[in-house]
Amino acid sequence: LMRTEFLFLERGETLTEDEQFEVYRGMIEALDGRPLIARALDIGGDKQVAHLHLAREDNPFLGVRGARLLLRRADLLDPQLRALYRAAKTGGAVSIMFPMITSVTEVLALRQRCEAIRAELNAPDLPIGVMIEVPAAAVLADKLAAHVDFFSIGTNDLTQYTLAIDRQNPELAEEADSLHPSVLRLIATTVAGAARHGRWVGVCGGVAGDPFGALLLAGLGVTELSMTPRELPAVKAMLRSSKITTLREVATRALDAETAADVRQLRLTLQ
Repeated sequence: LMRTEFLFLERGETLTEDEQFEVYRGMIEALDGRPLIARALDIGGDKQVAHLHLAREDNPFLGVRGARLLLRRADLLDPQLRALYRAAKTGGAVSIMFPMITSVTEVLALRQRCEAIRAELNAPDLPIGVMIEVPAAAVLADKLAAHVDFFSIGTNDLTQYTLAIDRQNPELAEEADSLHPSVLRLIATTVAGAARHGRWVGVCGGVAGDPFGALLLAGLGVTELSMTPRELPAVKAMLRSSKITTLREVATRALDAETAADVRQLRLTLQ
């Protein structure tokens, strides 16, 4: 999973299409056939880039970020899509994922731009996915799944928006728990919506790298987990030593829990 915003956050100027192309092509070559999911520019909220000259917002987490920004800034969206499709022509298994989706209208508009650029470049047809980061997207997962190839649940933001807690608030940070039953229910809704159209669901968020969290996600039907390399061994060990039937039973109990603390107590049943 490539978070392309880091290319912009670490530079003092906006990358050109050619510069992005070279980065994406290099990553494809380095992966040597392994899949690359390129998340389109996710700027806004706590990720501000001075050289993009974005308008100041009183509440940037509820403002123009992610897909909302891309659809308003063709000067950012089109060069990135062109660079990705050009890079995909050199080979490799490339997918494009769009962040901060809230509606089918956004998905259709983004797919339209993808198709126009793909046709212009005579590039391969790439899988298109979207991130589920707000309750609106989770509730509408069955509708969104009709227009995309996969979902990736961003549990950090989904937790923040579901619980109305700024995860950067030092007084409330401990309460921003991704194992809160309400968050788990939205994940279950997303998985069910995706299944109606045969789409797979991944998770890229802190809970995916937590061994117990990973077990719950697997039990809920999530099929891909994204985490930092140092978290892989513990998560793999837990998954390999578990039966999926047991994980489904525990996940069902977690959905019926009243608090995040009650959910965490279920870990004892797996020992």
